[in-house]
Amino acid sequence: MLPKQEKMQYTYKIFLHEEPEGGYTVTVPALPGCITYGENIDEAKAMAKEAVELYIEELQSRGEKVPDDTNTLEYALNLLQ
Repeated sequence: MLPKQEKMQYTYKIFLHEEPEGGYTVTVPALPGCITYGENIDEAKAMAKEAVELYIEELQSRGEKVPDDTNTLEYALNLLQ
C-alpha cells in the first residue's frame, strides 16, 4: 500500500478581467500561463479553481515546486492625473 500523501493548502490571488463581449477572463499571476474564462463571476471563479488544481497536479507529476501567494502582500494604488 502506498503512503498517504499529506494535503497541502495553497493560496492564490486571481484576477477577473471583464471582457467587452461579456464574461470574464481569469489569470493567476503566481502560475504563469494559468488562464481561464467564465460567462459570469461565479463560473469564472469555479473555472479558476479547476485550472489551478490541474496546474498543481501537472507540477507535482513532474516533481516541480508548487508556487503560491501565501507570502505575497497586495496593495492597490489609485492615481488621479
